[in-house]
Amino acid sequence: MTFIDWAYILNALPDLMRGLGMTLLVSFLAILFSLALGALGCALRVSRVRPAAWAMAAYVEFIRGTPYLVQIFFVFYGLPSLGLKLSIFWSGVLALTIWASAFHVESFRAGLSSVSRDIHNASASLGLHRWHHALLVVVPIALRAALPSTLNTVVGTIKNSAYLQAIGLVELTFVAVDRIAQDFRSTEMFLSICVIYLVVILGISALGHRLEKRLNRPYAAR
Repeated sequence: MTFIDWAYILNALPDLMRGLGMTLLVSFLAILFSLALGALGCALRVSRVRPAAWAMAAYVEFIRGTPYLVQIFFVFYGLPSLGLKLSIFWSGVLALTIWASAFHVESFRAGLSSVSRDIHNASASLGLHRWHHALLVVVPIALRAALPSTLNTVVGTIKNSAYLQAIGLVELTFVAVDRIAQDFRSTEMFLSICVIYLVVILGISALGHRLEKRLNRPYAAR
């Protein structure tokens, strides 16, 4: 006797795949925007303009120190009272972007701090312009060092998209919960979305590890 109705899972698969499509779309946009904002925020965080650096440090601590679900509710329910009303979809993208960008700021900052003083001195001795030094020397080294934590945030962005079902975004978890409310097949639905999330996350992690190995290859001991 089996407790899992595999036929039910197969029947629900098209709905789950549509939910997965929304999950991947909202996550992709949030990852794209948060990487850009993370780079900008990192530049402000390490700048010599003290008010900008302090403001960015406060932003990072605030986002990292407050529950993500509260941030989602603030974006969706709080911003309209301030005159900014967004759709469910764009509220989800904004909430994910705000969360992920704070972690990217710190990842990129840690990557920059990994560039040793000797490397800066070597560039100066070669007469490199500071922009050439930044783009050709500092950025490649910093990105390689920041890649593992950046990948963790990318994975976290995809997993955190499940919280968006709380504001009604029809993503993967929303579809599963909706089917459970109709059919009361919680075991099948939660097992299904766990497997789907796991496959997506493992696939992205494998690509990330492959990229990391490729970037580290020139520095490997010979």
